[in-house]
Amino acid sequence: MLAGLCLALLPAVTPPLSGDAGSPSAATLLPRAQAQQKLLRIGAIPDQNPEKLNRLYGQVASELSRQLGVKVQYVPVTDYAAAVSAFRTGSLDLVWFGGLTGVQARLQKPGAQVIAQRDIDAAFTSVFIANAASGLKPIQNQKQLTVLEGRRFTFGSESSTSGRLMPQWFLSQAGVQLKDFAGGAPGFSGSHDATIALVQSGTYDAGVVNEQVWKANLRSGKTDRKKVFVLWRTPGYPDYHWIGQPDLDKRFGAGFTAKLRGAILSWRPSNPQQKQILELFGAQQFTGAKASDYQRIEQVGRQVGKIR
Repeated sequence: MLAGLCLALLPAVTPPLSGDAGSPSAATLLPRAQAQQKLLRIGAIPDQNPEKLNRLYGQVASELSRQLGVKVQYVPVTDYAAAVSAFRTGSLDLVWFGGLTGVQARLQKPGAQVIAQRDIDAAFTSVFIANAASGLKPIQNQKQLTVLEGRRFTFGSESSTSGRLMPQWFLSQAGVQLKDFAGGAPGFSGSHDATIALVQSGTYDAGVVNEQVWKANLRSGKTDRKKVFVLWRTPGYPDYHWIGQPDLDKRFGAGFTAKLRGAILSWRPSNPQQKQILELFGAQQFTGAKASDYQRIEQVGRQVGKIR
């Protein structure tokens, strides 16, 4: 098991995308003190394929720019650890984190503000999936996760809440340890989309993914129900949320953090642009959230060695 926080060096970032409200700027590569003071740089853990992330956060950047009256630029990062590192160093001002990475980011940046979560994030779920040719059958309860012992199994990213942390905890509660999988260890696909593809292809007998991504793949037709199925659905747990830097009011003016929170909480399906954003997020709206909502995630993170 990997232990400790991912204290990576400042990650390389790629140029902003055509859908971003901000124009390309070398500021994304410079220390915060040298960056444009009125440029709000947003990022997100890369939990899905880049095409969808580019489309989603390009639209988020445009909408926030319109509502807040500042330039907003989406800055992609390479992996989950890079998102945490970029927030720690100040290269990103507002980041869409999972439960675990959000806790890691706040612990590394005292004063960081939990801005909002989706309506589905208070009780988020993962699904264990299996290849139809594996011989596995749907199970009825957590204790039956023992059917995965000796199987080729993959998580998503090593720092994913829904694709690793909470599923690993549910497995451990059933008595299944990482060494019990085929080869003495699980795989780590890097993202939910990749996990689904690998299980569907038969590279792995089973895996675990964010249920929202699973549903999206079913709707899009990328997932073949004849080749891969849901083995078991987890109980709910707190997950994704927006986190902002502690000095946003200082940089953008008094009350900016509250204005940012209000903008995100105001998004509704009745607005065409906001409807597209919410659909890509798999939600009806965003709701208020606070750091204490993620105490369980921090506790589990410490138990499995992802937080020290």
